[in-house]
Amino acid sequence: MKHPFYSVVAEDFAAVNKLIVNNLTSNIPLVEEVSSYLINSGGKRLRPLLVLLSAKSCGYSQSAHINLATVIEFLHTAMLLHDDVVDASELRRGRQTVNAIWGNPASVLVGDFLHSRAFQMMVEIGNMRVMEILSYATNVISEGEVQQLNNIRNPDITEEEYMEVITRKTAMLFQASSHSGAVLAGAGDKQEQALKNYGLHLGLSFQLIDDVLDYEGSTLDLGKNIGDDLAEGKVTLPLIYSMQNGTAAQRNLICDAVLHCRKCNLQQVIEAVRDSGGIDYTRQTADDELKKAELCLEELPTSSYHDAMKQMVSFAVNRRY
Repeated sequence: MKHPFYSVVAEDFAAVNKLIVNNLTSNIPLVEEVSSYLINSGGKRLRPLLVLLSAKSCGYSQSAHINLATVIEFLHTAMLLHDDVVDASELRRGRQTVNAIWGNPASVLVGDFLHSRAFQMMVEIGNMRVMEILSYATNVISEGEVQQLNNIRNPDITEEEYMEVITRKTAMLFQASSHSGAVLAGAGDKQEQALKNYGLHLGLSFQLIDDVLDYEGSTLDLGKNIGDDLAEGKVTLPLIYSMQNGTAAQRNLICDAVLHCRKCNLQQVIEAVRDSGGIDYTRQTADDELKKAELCLEELPTSSYHDAMKQMVSFAVNRRY
């Protein structure tokens, strides 16, 4: 565990990792092989961590939060498998993607396996409100994926439209993680709403920092290629701001890169985004979301879990990967 906010639920986190492995069993060898490869390839597992911290911050003392955290991780992993196929990605977390090794059909079908296994485990938890939250979230995330696909190579997307996409595509699972943890723990209305909103704002800030790192991070730190968003024709907030506020030359350069996915102009685009204030603006927007997340935590009682969630806020905005 790389950060102190994991330590307060270290035993539970270890139990989640064990349950993940135990639930990857299948009579089909390829299913186990591909699932294990992706699950064991690293990742911060912030979403299952959010389940644990949210439940514990509300005084939860039973064990179903372990199952719930595992469900969240399986849902997230299934989405990553499908994302990599859609984006034709070749690198994730510093390793080859599943689709790069086994091909798109295996990647899609094993993603389906993990998704269905998540729902099997969700039923075992036996909490209808938790099922309602997670089933709703997966549907909204799917809509966000389609919405993002529709915006590929569209230089005219607005900031409002982009924020709607990342709310659906990224922030929704963060929100579902903290919200379902609170519901499982039987939190009161104020605490439940506070944790739901906390996950939303944390998720938005997390994606916005991802947008920044795609232009000023490093392949070694990120575990993926710099400029992948641009190569895929994705118009993120740094680009949107720069096209709206940069010089005519900067706008034309970025617009051409978006329309034609010219990754060979990446360094010029990075300079244009930086010089026009796109990176600074996106960082400030992420910071604004994190301040909202911190305010949500004021509704929770003081505890080590509360402190850990506050540390997650700081990590989200200051990370390099």
